[in-house]
Amino acid sequence: MEGDEMPWGSEPVSGPGPGGGGMIRELCRGFGRYRRYLGRLRQNLRETQKFFRDIKGSHNHSCPSSPTEGGGAERGPTGDVAEIGLQAGPLSCISFPPKEEKYLQQMVDCLPCILILGQDCNVKCQLLNLLLGVQVLPTTKLGSEENCKLRRLRFTYGTQTRVSLALPGQYELVHTLVAHQGDWETIPEEDLEVQEDSEDAAHVLAELEVTMHHALLQEVDIVVAPCQGLRPTVDVLGDLTNDFLPVITYALHKEELSERDEQELQEIRKYFSFPIFFFKVPKLGSEIIDSSPRRMENERSPLHRQLTDLGYLSSSHCNCGAPGQDTKAQSMLVEQSEKLRHLNTFSHQVLQTRLVDAAKALNLVHCRCLDIFINQAFDMQRDLQITPKRLEYTRKKENELYESLMNIANRKQEEMKDMIVETLNTMKEELLDDAANMEFKDVIVPENGEPVGTREIKCCIRQIQELIISRLNQAVANKLISSVDYLRESFVGTLERCLQSLEKSQDVSVHITSNYLKQILNAAYHVEVTFHSGSSVTRMLWEQIKQIIQRITWVSPPAITLEWKRKVAQEAIESLSASKLAKSICSQFRTRLNSSHEAFAASLRQLEAGHSGRLEKTEDLWLKVRKDHAPRLARLSLESRSLQDVLLHRKPKLGQELGRGQYGVVYLCDNWGGHFPCALKSVVPPDEKHWNDLALEFHYMRSLPKHERLVDLHGSVIDYNYGGGSSIAVLLIMERLHRDLYTGLKAGLTLETRLQIALDVVEGIRFLHSQGLVHRDIKLKNVLLDKQDRAKITDLGFCKPEAMMSGSIVGTPIHMAPELFTGKYDNSVDVYAFGILFWYICSGSVKLPEAFERCTSKDHLWNNVRRGARPERLPVFDEECWQLMEACWDSDPSQRPLLGIVQPMLQGIMDRLCKSHSERPNRGLDDST
Repeated sequence: MEGDEMPWGSEPVSGPGPGGGGMIRELCRGFGRYRRYLGRLRQNLRETQKFFRDIKGSHNHSCPSSPTEGGGAERGPTGDVAEIGLQAGPLSCISFPPKEEKYLQQMVDCLPCILILGQDCNVKCQLLNLLLGVQVLPTTKLGSEENCKLRRLRFTYGTQTRVSLALPGQYELVHTLVAHQGDWETIPEEDLEVQEDSEDAAHVLAELEVTMHHALLQEVDIVVAPCQGLRPTVDVLGDLTNDFLPVITYALHKEELSERDEQELQEIRKYFSFPIFFFKVPKLGSEIIDSSPRRMENERSPLHRQLTDLGYLSSSHCNCGAPGQDTKAQSMLVEQSEKLRHLNTFSHQVLQTRLVDAAKALNLVHCRCLDIFINQAFDMQRDLQITPKRLEYTRKKENELYESLMNIANRKQEEMKDMIVETLNTMKEELLDDAANMEFKDVIVPENGEPVGTREIKCCIRQIQELIISRLNQAVANKLISSVDYLRESFVGTLERCLQSLEKSQDVSVHITSNYLKQILNAAYHVEVTFHSGSSVTRMLWEQIKQIIQRITWVSPPAITLEWKRKVAQEAIESLSASKLAKSICSQFRTRLNSSHEAFAASLRQLEAGHSGRLEKTEDLWLKVRKDHAPRLARLSLESRSLQDVLLHRKPKLGQELGRGQYGVVYLCDNWGGHFPCALKSVVPPDEKHWNDLALEFHYMRSLPKHERLVDLHGSVIDYNYGGGSSIAVLLIMERLHRDLYTGLKAGLTLETRLQIALDVVEGIRFLHSQGLVHRDIKLKNVLLDKQDRAKITDLGFCKPEAMMSGSIVGTPIHMAPELFTGKYDNSVDVYAFGILFWYICSGSVKLPEAFERCTSKDHLWNNVRRGARPERLPVFDEECWQLMEACWDSDPSQRPLLGIVQPMLQGIMDRLCKSHSERPNRGLDDST
């Protein structure tokens, strides 16, 4: 229900109080700034959540159904099985951790509010009046602290003045208030307190909501905590933190904290980590002057000592309320009433800490997933390169194994015959004794030596045959295995390991395919398994042995005696033909070998077909990572990190222009983030592609460890009002150096200085390569010199990990390697560019080589470079320097030297030339050999 409209909205916000209109304007500005940055952070979080939903959606869409459903696991080594492993691997680890997402969502959903606590309710009301600059609440009419029943008060913005009762966060209560019954200047005391005779629980819990047209309330709500006796402060704060970020103020009016005050503050500190702004309000009716007794500058008040003991203040902080050096928000005590303006500083620190923590947490999510994308790109690139080579290697090694085993079968028939004869002779007596002492199963042998029936005799003979077969089979097999034992490690082991790497996956279906192929391989080549299994070539041969043994005849059923058993075994052994057995073994071995070889070849073709489909999908995914996923996430990362930087260090001030490049302008920046002096590169990306390239460049630069041969990047800020609001610019703040190498060569540099610069450049490029990055634009103007003429590499605009390169034609034409024009290149393009750079360094000037100076256009220059045009040898060049240049710019990338070789060569050249140069100052490069 509305009360009478008060003229607050028309009054200037410079009413009574120590803050005045200036303080209120500063508070409005601070909370308004927080809302703007919170909006950007919220937008970034929404886009991040959408990004992860899109990733999950594309993952689910491209993933086939589980192979364990509907008999999918029986499909064998097919391409779609490999696809499951691909999709379940790279994309499944890219997700927004639920705990972090919930934390960040809560951070951006919580709007700020000012919470007023105090030693008593009168002093809380007085602080509220000071903040608004108008006498809204009574400060002398409330009951004593013992019987005070002040309910929770909430002040919010509205176009009209309204006073109503409402349950917090729920609905408004229908209740007639005293304020509704007539005109008033301050809210009636009866409406502020809970009436003693009230029996309605909702009425007791309700807060008084006051809507006012006030500049400060337009930016932030103000909540006055209820009386301690009505509801404990920790409960009020606990409810508030679910939906708001509280900027806590604590109003003081006594020289010391009471026991009850200390207990209240201890409880707050026990359950919450929020800092508190302690403010001593002026005495009622007194002049707005320093109401505290005068003290020496370094003297601590009793309040300060008590708050220090409670852990809210530290002894190192100034007692006057001035902000400390820490960016982290800390509690503050202000005992001079005219210094209420320090609430601006305190609230700024609280709000900034919140935003910085949220931006940092969000940026960590971005960077972690970006690093995963980049690592996956390397893995996918390697997979695309190595899988065809592994398949070819597997086919080659299997053929070698097949041919080796076939040669054994062809040439070792006589060796097998001799081996069988030797085995039979060695084991004959042992076999006869074992047969004589054999106990038959399922046959009852009379103890008195009486003859038995024909059926029992056949059973006994069969068991003797089985004994001879099994024992001889074992002995022959063991000797045959040893003859090809070396093949198992040299061929089969290698094949198995290669197959494991080809089919390595966490998906069950791929393991089934792998097992299927391994079974073929085992059946074909693991000789000991074949002979031991009982279903092998030898088993077939012993079927023939059985037929020979069964030809043993007898006239009448004999008695089963030791002599009879030895005789049966003797005749069986003597009837065996070693030569026929050897011939049969070799024939069967060749047949089985051919069959297994064909089965393996068919399975390998099937596996290759599966890999072909999988590699197509891997290449598509690799392209998506490079062209879509990583750049999109990198832009979100750039925004979150830039927000963090601007919150901590503010927007940098642009100084004089230092230079212009293809994509940006470089300005002087005197001081930013504690760095002095700085250079500021302002880039206005013209389209999405350039935005993404810039974002990835920023990520690579920020991810690099600091190195003395690379220019430091201090931070970035996105200027949404660049050029008067006509465009959005990214401001990259970096280390400022003295000059670039182009300027240095024009001014003149000594031989020793130039060679040291060459060494510095090589060291910088080596470091980039060690981090998996390729610079792709090494040239004179991208090498900066400090005041000691030591070199640092700058401008990583074209710098990318090898796996993230898409084959774009980038760089400066003179320094571009021929293979750059084909789109297929690696980090050796930096070696080529260094070779051209080294030509300038050795020449000591910036004059173009004749071969390039004659070119009338870029196309003319590129065509000449592709045809082999290179800089000419100048008379001043040392022979070793010239050879190094020629090696670096070799047309064949594989023939260019590694930088690990170039560096010691350069060091040797420098030691030789500079030592001789110091001995004879007038000598040039051409004088040394």
